[in-house]
Amino acid sequence: MIELEGVPELIDPVMVAAFEGWNDAGDAASTAVAHLDREWKGEVFAALDAEDYYDFQVNRPTVFMDGGVRKITWPTTRLSVVRVGGDKPRDLVLVRGIEPSMRWRSFCNELLGFAHELGVELVVVLGALLGDTPHTRPVPISGTTSDPDLARRMDLEETKYEGPTGIVGILQEACTHAGVPAVSLWAAVPHYVSQPPNPKATLALLNRLEDLIDVRIPLGELSEDARAWQVGVDQLAAEDSEVAEYVQSLEEARDTAELPEASGEAIAREFERYLRRRDGSSGPPQPGGHATADGGEGPSFRRDAPGSRPRPPKPTKPDTDGEDSSED
Repeated sequence: MIELEGVPELIDPVMVAAFEGWNDAGDAASTAVAHLDREWKGEVFAALDAEDYYDFQVNRPTVFMDGGVRKITWPTTRLSVVRVGGDKPRDLVLVRGIEPSMRWRSFCNELLGFAHELGVELVVVLGALLGDTPHTRPVPISGTTSDPDLARRMDLEETKYEGPTGIVGILQEACTHAGVPAVSLWAAVPHYVSQPPNPKATLALLNRLEDLIDVRIPLGELSEDARAWQVGVDQLAAEDSEVAEYVQSLEEARDTAELPEASGEAIAREFERYLRRRDGSSGPPQPGGHATADGGEGPSFRRDAPGSRPRPPKPTKPDTDGEDSSED
């Protein structure tokens, strides 16, 4: 039974969801939703029953002390609501949790029950996968949907992906079959630096979400964190000539593939974002394997010893003739 007492009537609500685990390389997607919840001071109004969906030997509960009393936090998925002010206020329903271990159809149906009761107009599911992309270039973000009409209206790709999928793909399909407009935004994280956090990928997801739902998202220190992250990875890559050479080959392949996309339309979108941020603020702008572009699992960033700085693995060079395809 769904209890929504205390939740106000929402304005043009959009549900934004992300799940830790296979769909969340570098924790980029779950960190993006956590950022929204923190910046807009989200209020949790519901949590799914952990007993129904999680294997506690896979996602273990944690014990903590609260005023001298031992308490337990159970792995689950929580829903919160935030109100975005401005000229066109709207509400976001934020869904953040862990990819469930079981009963995925019931899990999705329960989330769709909340979406229906709250009058959600659009579901946006964030994900991140490992890809052959250099950390020195802008993070590729793909927006996909199973709805051809929605793809045309929102300038998205109609997904053609076939292969293993995670809860992001299952939830999107559940929304489509229920008649709820749904979009997935995927960030491609460099497979040779996959350990969390990845603030550059998180920032790219938030920028794309901002464009998609037409809201201004406060970035806080995220832009500075992304710059610091790139500098740190630059230094690590420079320590290994083989990795540096590999990164250079990825850069060349990426630059060649994207030359046609450096269009006036793309430049105009970036300029519009800059103007929106300038006009809207009083100051300057502020574990395990993961999904890969081909649906497999990718490696994590190697550590030489506990407490040591992470070092990239020495990867084999991929076949750059083919194109990456994002999961649905």
